[in-house]
Amino acid sequence: MSHFEAIMLALLQGLTEFLPVSSSAHLILPSEILGWPDQGLAFDVAVHVGTLLAVMIYFRKEVVTLLSAWIASIFKRQHNAESKLAWMIVISTIPACIFGLLMKDFIEMYLRSAWVIACTTIIFGLLLWWVDKHAKQTDDEYQTTWKSAVLIGLAQAAAIIPGTSRSGATMTAALYLGFTREAAARFSFLMSIPIILLAGGYLGLKLVTGPESIDVSNLSIGIAVSFVSAYACIHVFLKLVTRLGMMPFVIYRLILGVGLILFLLSK
Repeated sequence: MSHFEAIMLALLQGLTEFLPVSSSAHLILPSEILGWPDQGLAFDVAVHVGTLLAVMIYFRKEVVTLLSAWIASIFKRQHNAESKLAWMIVISTIPACIFGLLMKDFIEMYLRSAWVIACTTIIFGLLLWWVDKHAKQTDDEYQTTWKSAVLIGLAQAAAIIPGTSRSGATMTAALYLGFTREAAARFSFLMSIPIILLAGGYLGLKLVTGPESIDVSNLSIGIAVSFVSAYACIHVFLKLVTRLGMMPFVIYRLILGVGLILFLLSK
């Protein structure tokens, strides 16, 4: 990759990781449409590190509080609202881990295509629109039950399919369950921490045990750009989501999906 390609891909990762528009789709599209080379495993690890740092630093107070409460609930049997939320985040992570391990090879082989991305972008965009329009939106993340955590976790598992959007699927499920928009976004962001950590660790292990060479300059660019863009994206999204709702992202998904279909038909 050139430095320009590294900057653009890291920017795409940072801006789309936490928006309901699918980061995996945006990282696949440059190679499909522009003919860019695959960014490689090492770069995937780098941008995962950048986005993970962004969400952990942005929610550093919540992370410390939830982690402390979770540990206390295990070793001291102390339970409160924070420990309950921490356990709900743990529960919501399990389906994606199972689904990812069982289906990753199938998805890599058959579903990482522009046609799949176009279809899932449109379908899940319309689903997000319907739920955002009809949901009651009264609960916050501290009212999460184990049943709702499992459902949101299943939505996160389904988002392994390219074009679905992890944040889009989890926010859609949370809104359907009655979360407010801000609570749905906050829960989605918090539950991204363990799944990004696990995914990054898995990719890192593959990198260490594999033959791929490492381009330090591009990896540094990937970490820095994805961190800054993801941090800014989280801040702006939380400020605007309660006022604008999900419609801007629905419109974007529909334009992207239809535009991609037209492009593929013209080839």
